[in-house]
Amino acid sequence: MDVPRPDGDKPPGAFARWVQGGTEQSGAHPGPGATLREKTHSWWRVMCLTGVDYFSTLGYQPAIAALAAGLVSPLATLLLVAITLFGALPVYRRVARESYRGEGSIAMLERLLPWWGGKLLVLVLLGFAATDFMITITLSAADAAAHAIENPFAPSWFEGQNVVITLVLVGVLAAVFLKGFREAIGIAVALVGVYLALNVVVVLVSILHVFENPVVIGDWWGALTRQNGDPLMIVAIALIAFPKLALGLSGFETGVAVMPQITNTKVSARAASALTAAKGGMPLPPSYPLGRIRGAQRLLTTAAIIMSCFLITSSLTTTLLIPQEAFQAGGPANGRALAYLAHLFLGDWFGTAYDISTILILWFAGASALAGLLNLVPRYLPRYGMAPHWAALVRPLVIVFGVIAVIITLVFDANVDAQAGAYATGVLVLITSASFAVTLSCLRKKQRKRAVGFGVITVVFIYTTVANVIERPDGVRIAALFILGIVVVSIVSRISRSFQLRAVSVTLDAPALDFVTADSEEYDSIRIIANEPGRGAAIDYKQKVHDERRDSGIPQRSPVMLLEVHPSDSSDFEEELVVRGVTRHGYRVLQVTSGNVPNTIAAILLAIRDETGTVPSIYFEWTEGSPMSNMIRYLVTGVGEVAPVTREVLRRAEVDRKRRPEVHVS
Repeated sequence: MDVPRPDGDKPPGAFARWVQGGTEQSGAHPGPGATLREKTHSWWRVMCLTGVDYFSTLGYQPAIAALAAGLVSPLATLLLVAITLFGALPVYRRVARESYRGEGSIAMLERLLPWWGGKLLVLVLLGFAATDFMITITLSAADAAAHAIENPFAPSWFEGQNVVITLVLVGVLAAVFLKGFREAIGIAVALVGVYLALNVVVVLVSILHVFENPVVIGDWWGALTRQNGDPLMIVAIALIAFPKLALGLSGFETGVAVMPQITNTKVSARAASALTAAKGGMPLPPSYPLGRIRGAQRLLTTAAIIMSCFLITSSLTTTLLIPQEAFQAGGPANGRALAYLAHLFLGDWFGTAYDISTILILWFAGASALAGLLNLVPRYLPRYGMAPHWAALVRPLVIVFGVIAVIITLVFDANVDAQAGAYATGVLVLITSASFAVTLSCLRKKQRKRAVGFGVITVVFIYTTVANVIERPDGVRIAALFILGIVVVSIVSRISRSFQLRAVSVTLDAPALDFVTADSEEYDSIRIIANEPGRGAAIDYKQKVHDERRDSGIPQRSPVMLLEVHPSDSSDFEEELVVRGVTRHGYRVLQVTSGNVPNTIAAILLAIRDETGTVPSIYFEWTEGSPMSNMIRYLVTGVGEVAPVTREVLRRAEVDRKRRPEVHVS
């Protein structure tokens, strides 16, 4: 049965009704990370949904790479492609198998590292994920503004208005979500299809110009060797420059987040056998979505191959055909290298079409990122009790994220290059954590050879992350602010919600229901003694019942039962409670497993009242020790001052004293 909630709350005002209404809860919000059970799509259509984020980086990646690596950009990009295909791709294909509900690699670490350590790690990773998604919104909007301003048909008053145009795009994005965003995979397919087609035209025409003017290759190589010395030195410089190009890895975490939207089609026996072998030969549960996993792996592989081809060709053509000074701040190719080539070789009308396509996909990448945030936050924080109730609603979150986006835009002055480091940091930390999670998973399953391989990949990404942080620390600073904000809000929220009912549901099994029903029908009373689980010896139960009857004045003829809460992970907040009725040495015992004692007892008492119609009574002993230390123990371990906390939880949950279970302490 569902857990009862307090009545008598004041009706919400007009603003509160607007905030709470109009849009569904964010946990079910469409977009990356959404869980769509009724309507799913082919993997290639879902690839376009994640592709608005991944492929849209072509709008600024070649220019940022040229600015960061200079003439070495094509070689550093080759290294990036190698890391993409032989590092990130295998990692996330494994994540797709291990975390197929769309939780991503963060959930893998949460399962592998339980209790508070796992929760704290999740909070840190959420900070970096928030950095990734928020910078996606602001950087994409800033680059869209740059494309609009640099277009030859743009009004003259656009000049120098990067910040204003970026803020307008962010505001429109927030307004769309406040009104009510609906899934738009059809729009994503159209945007990605048109955008990639235009990029193919630009790249092919650029390659044709390189073939017609092969001297540019010689000029580039000559300048590269004069500037950097022998080939070995060039390779070394490419290795050093590679972390600056990490934006090209941005689509993998989103790729596994959209998995629930992929249709779970039937797979061949051969494909099923391959997935079983990849799971270490372990039998797969009936609910294991083989078709969805297969589709997600195709999505990841196809997107990685497409992006790798564009990364190599765009980096090579932009480096060969665009003067290096054009990439500098204020230059015509800054943040828009391929658009520069589109205007140069195909004319302003085609270039304008390319600009419009780029602006639209960049704006939609922001929508994708915001939808991802609206699914990511409610997936973890409310479940941990580390967020207020409004964090499960769309509109309050949209307002908060919109304000943060405005602040980031103003701080970075809507500069694409300045935000690249922060974006890369968020992307790299998530990929590094995914590699680490996959390595731990292989070790746990005793797949040593795979663990070694993924361990090497993890080391590579650790180096890349550290190098990027040293070179561009802005990402860590922003992530640190997000982490600090998340941790502070989480602690305050967890403390403020300490006296709430935490159980999502309470289920009494048949024997437990028989126990409480019999006492209610025969004696019109239900008396329960709270008993701390111990050895379970007969003398312990006998002594406990004897002491409570003596100290609390329970009549000898009145039947009693004992309630034991067996400990589990105290860092969990929301739980589904199953109460088991057992008989131990002639005593009736209700047993439940939970990480929190007083809140669980309160939820069970209310559930018993609703099942039987009889208000139960619970009997405690006073807890020894300092009240302050016991309260700290309660917040951390779920035990402590059990009796007074149980009473306070009941007081807040049930305003009618006549219907509130009675708490006795001796």
